[in-house]
Amino acid sequence: MYYVYAIASLRRDYIYVGLTDHVIRRFTQHNRGYEPTTCHYTPYVLIYSEEFSTRVLARAREKQMKRAWGKQKLRKIRGAFKAWSSEGLGPV
Repeated sequence: MYYVYAIASLRRDYIYVGLTDHVIRRFTQHNRGYEPTTCHYTPYVLIYSEEFSTRVLARAREKQMKRAWGKQKLRKIRGAFKAWSSEGLGPV
């Protein structure tokens, strides 16, 4: 299985969209600063993930989520997450 995921920085206005075969491992790598692209924005929360049966399908969805409308959708999700956490219901 393959997954498209999005993580949001808790410190900055930054959302990263990626593709992996193991979401938890990849999320941990981002939060530990192992990835040059994302290490400057740690810590992160996982705000989105979607499962696909093939890498080709996952890659097509990843490209969609990286476009303007996909980022707009992710910003709404992040906004809802922030509202949820500010009410004391989340980890932030």
